[in-house]
Amino acid sequence: MTTPAELLRSFARTRACLAGGEVTYWWSGDVYSWAPDDPYRRVFGFEGLNVARLVRDGEAGPDAYRLLSREAAFYLDPVSREILQTWQGLPVVHVWNDPANQKWRPFPVPVTELGSQVCFSLEIPLAYPSPLPVAEYPLHSAGDTYRALELFQFFAERRDLAGDASSVPATMSWSRMSPWLPWMACGQRPGGLAFHCRGRKLASYAEVPGRTRAYIAGQRPEFARAPERWSEPNETSWTYFRRLNPPQQ
Repeated sequence: MTTPAELLRSFARTRACLAGGEVTYWWSGDVYSWAPDDPYRRVFGFEGLNVARLVRDGEAGPDAYRLLSREAAFYLDPVSREILQTWQGLPVVHVWNDPANQKWRPFPVPVTELGSQVCFSLEIPLAYPSPLPVAEYPLHSAGDTYRALELFQFFAERRDLAGDASSVPATMSWSRMSPWLPWMACGQRPGGLAFHCRGRKLASYAEVPGRTRAYIAGQRPEFARAPERWSEPNETSWTYFRRLNPPQQ
């Protein structure tokens, strides 16, 4: 794993499958609130999954890929771990991101050697015009610029990466700093949320916990499969909230 193309190929085998098969990642964790002068609080449990398919991106070159994926995630009661329908009297809007696609080009993927393991780490700072401007969504927008920090780590065994399998077993961690969620109706209150999760690449979608599979089957069954073709733009919790709650004319 020396050139950017070789690094990306190893990362692609860890995150997805070079042969194009569907890959499911599942994760679980918690969401904490923070605000000036307030103690940190665990406000939600969190469980989610991403179902992805990797395809070659011939238009961008022989070493480029497109990741076609959908992801669903659910806010849980922090104690019982049941999927929430309301929080403080407000309806909970779960994560239904379709699509959640990516374009990959060779780049020096950050790698840390951890004994028998290799860790690929991705640090993604985000800052762009919010889909929910304050003027249109005063109760549901933290600001006119959406700012967040996504931190991913993917762990694979060095011996697996030394082989020629198109997909290798992997575990992962994910942390995120974000504004208050739109449906929490916190407006421009200072502070926000910290997500802290860990998970793994499953052998198949059938390994997703039964409760979660049943919920997806009853709500949005298409989230059990990866997309068949590229589409854009990506959905986010903020764009999804806007679609559910169009601005008043």
